[in-house]
Amino acid sequence: MALTDADVQKQIKHMMAFIEQEASEKVEEIDAKAEEEFNIEKGRLVQTQRVKIMEYYEKKEKQIEQHKKIQMSNLTNQARLKVLKVRDDLITDLLSEARQRLAETAKDPERYAKLLEGLLLQGFFQLLEPKVTVRCRKQDVETVQAAVNNTIPVYKEAVKSTVAVRIDQDRFLPSDICGGVEVYNDNGKIKVSNTLESRLELIAQQMMPEIRVSLFGANPNRKFTD
Repeated sequence: MALTDADVQKQIKHMMAFIEQEASEKVEEIDAKAEEEFNIEKGRLVQTQRVKIMEYYEKKEKQIEQHKKIQMSNLTNQARLKVLKVRDDLITDLLSEARQRLAETAKDPERYAKLLEGLLLQGFFQLLEPKVTVRCRKQDVETVQAAVNNTIPVYKEAVKSTVAVRIDQDRFLPSDICGGVEVYNDNGKIKVSNTLESRLELIAQQMMPEIRVSLFGANPNRKFTD
């Protein structure tokens, strides 16, 4: 039985509807797949960028922390240097005041004469030479000569030997020092410096740890005291 035109048109419409349905379903499938892949790729990109941002800020945070530590270290060192400078200035002022007091001591004739005797006797004992030369300030020559005369018997009694003492009249100690003497052996190669300045310097070196503790307290970071 032959198909009529109406039957043919009906079959064509049916086939077209079927094709359209399949095409629509395929499009939906493709859209769904594309959306899924898009979301996956978007998530991957977002995660990648999030990691990069976190790494960037972690690096910046470490740099800032390191910079802060360096600044704190610099500030601490600067503060420590300032403290040390103030302490050194204070000790310098203390020694300067001690020097001024020594100069006042030399202005007291009786006290200065006794001091010279002790300085001379110490020089004689250190050298233990039969002949010595004494150098002093020009203004002290008479006082030193009297001190020598008083000291020789004491030295002779102590060591059972005498000493010939010559006061150098050609070269004097600077007049601006506080006082005291220098004692030399006969050939001048060995010297005992017993000026008031040299004695002050020696005592200051020996007592500096005690001076620092008295002024600033004990150093908690110092392990040894000798």
